[in-house]
Amino acid sequence: MATVANSEFKFQPSSAPRGYALLVDENAKDLKHFTTLLRLWGYSVQAFMNYRHAERCLEHEHFDFVIVSQISPAFETRRLVEFALARDRDTPVVVLSRFLQMRCYLEAMRLGAVDYLEKPLTTAEFERVVTTHCKARRGEISACPS
Repeated sequence: MATVANSEFKFQPSSAPRGYALLVDENAKDLKHFTTLLRLWGYSVQAFMNYRHAERCLEHEHFDFVIVSQISPAFETRRLVEFALARDRDTPVVVLSRFLQMRCYLEAMRLGAVDYLEKPLTTAEFERVVTTHCKARRGEISACPS
């Protein structure tokens, strides 16, 4: 996992968040790392280690984008991807995986995920994913500060 140095970021606090993200990862270190990056970039984040808790949150909250981690070849995130897209087909859903498998990749894309990437991601790769796929529902096109 990439080391985060404070000098990499030009954080500019604002009164309103840049977007609202749902982040789900059963790896505590990855969850903390990605949550920290998103918050440094000005996003409001709901982070969960448990897919069922994230699904319950999705029942009551609306997110600008969803990032879920697949921790095994069983593609246990499938149900959460389906649920998120059933609630709002326009919400970008990104799947991150330690087990890059063509079957899971094709299934995620068929379900409507906008990206399927192999972990570990560098900070720059993660920033690109967020910048490219974040729906700025508040009318802001640019996702991350430059």
